[in-house]
Amino acid sequence: MQKAAPIFVPSVKPKSKRQCLACGKPLPPRLRRYCNMSCPQYLLASLNRRTGLLQTLSIRYGTFYFSDFLVVMDLLPYDSDQIYSYMLPRSAGHKPVEDFCELSNILGTLWWDEKNRTKKRYLASREVLSRGRKLEAPINSVMPASLTVPSVRSSNLITLELQSDDLAPTSIEQSIRNAYRRQAKKHHPDLGGRPETFIKIQEAYEKLRLWAKHPTFLRKRGFPDKWLYEGASNRWIKPIVPRRK
Repeated sequence: MQKAAPIFVPSVKPKSKRQCLACGKPLPPRLRRYCNMSCPQYLLASLNRRTGLLQTLSIRYGTFYFSDFLVVMDLLPYDSDQIYSYMLPRSAGHKPVEDFCELSNILGTLWWDEKNRTKKRYLASREVLSRGRKLEAPINSVMPASLTVPSVRSSNLITLELQSDDLAPTSIEQSIRNAYRRQAKKHHPDLGGRPETFIKIQEAYEKLRLWAKHPTFLRKRGFPDKWLYEGASNRWIKPIVPRRK
């Protein structure tokens, strides 16, 4: 049976409450973006397995995000300033990645049906784009901004409950020391903490101190609350962490 075309409803903003950006589960107080390290890796792998249609549509940039009720994919083709938005209601009990795969399957089926009917690839692509809701938003809503972030392991930051935007070049060492002292007060064995937890804190502190002697930074592109697709590399990119002003 042929699947129905995606249901398009008024645009929604990415959720603002504290939920994992990969699965939507509520986040513990000590975590800011994901419920665990494997969660974003699984979503990213699933997104990157489904880039064939985006290549076929000649997409320059795309974004994916979700709310409690919808999954949303916005696409900007090459040689165009028009953004096309595709939305699908969330299914009860499904993870966002499962709903994204369903949306991708629907659009892929639509493309192949039109391709088989017309024998023209460009007509199939035109049909898929025509099913998207044309957004009036500026193109920078899908064109990524650049951000400089410290090149450190996220696990060390999580252990010390640090955010990468805490490591501003003018206060790196002080920020690391302050974070270590906060964790030591809570987890030192002399204060009732678990020795194995404090060992991890000490190891994370030493690694960050070593990095701080010659800090290096990476320039990343993306959005703080949306997953980015770049046509030039044909891959999806995780949300980036913005610096605090």
